[in-house]
Amino acid sequence: MTPPDASDNRWSNLDRPPLSAPALRRALVREGSLWTSLDVVPTVGSTNTDLARRAEDLSEGAVLVAEEQTEGRGRLDRRWSAPARSGLFFSVLLKPTEVPVEKWGWLPLLAGVSVATALSRSAGVDTALKWPNDLLVTVGGEERKAGGILAERAADGVVVGIGINVSLTEKELPIPGAGSLALAGAVSTDRDPLLRSVLRSLGQWYGAWRASGGDPAASRLQEAYAAGCATLGRTVRAELPGGRSVTGEAVAVDGHGRLVLATAEGVQQPVGAGDVVHLRPGASTEETRDTGE
Repeated sequence: MTPPDASDNRWSNLDRPPLSAPALRRALVREGSLWTSLDVVPTVGSTNTDLARRAEDLSEGAVLVAEEQTEGRGRLDRRWSAPARSGLFFSVLLKPTEVPVEKWGWLPLLAGVSVATALSRSAGVDTALKWPNDLLVTVGGEERKAGGILAERAADGVVVGIGINVSLTEKELPIPGAGSLALAGAVSTDRDPLLRSVLRSLGQWYGAWRASGGDPAASRLQEAYAAGCATLGRTVRAELPGGRSVTGEAVAVDGHGRLVLATAEGVQQPVGAGDVVHLRPGASTEETRDTGE
């Protein structure tokens, strides 16, 4: 017999009801939609890992949602954890075979724009983007990370994983400085309409980007990302492999999705997401001089 306090028990936490896979399928998996299948599992190590493992046998538009992730990952294998049913943890399979592979690097940025625009509408939360893959909300006047995006190649496509802290309380946050939609004053923390909104937004942005052949300007993706990117206009330090770093004002996101830094030497230096270990607030002039940056 299932223990009454099991994480997948419908009555175990009435403030955090489980998602209904049949209801989500009826709303999202339909003719003309990007989404071709949708599964909800009680717990999984990583939705990205599981979906990538089956990518070769799945159609584009497969969605895997977990009520709980025990081995959630961010960029560079950083861990992501949260209580069961406290957030949205899901991955989608995209196969933009008609788009040149060199433009696939826009997919995590596209996902960021999709999530931010969806949450603005459905949760009433102003969500900003920290290049390249963090979702920021404002809690008590302070910017906090409330989610992240991880894109990984799989078979002949890309698996894009999205994690969003929805109802986490201050005591439940995995690290100091994290945030959630609830803490940011969301008008709703009902995960069902939030997930529907995010997936519909993702389908719309992906459709426009794919129809343009992956052109970020023609699809207006580059414009939308720049408008919502909190990194632009700030002085940042991009820490690179081997202990190297580049410090400068973030002035643009170029056509390849790279962040362009204007350095003190007057050079505009692009840095790619795959090359950056950390992106931190920029050092002062004195700190830059001392470290030789």
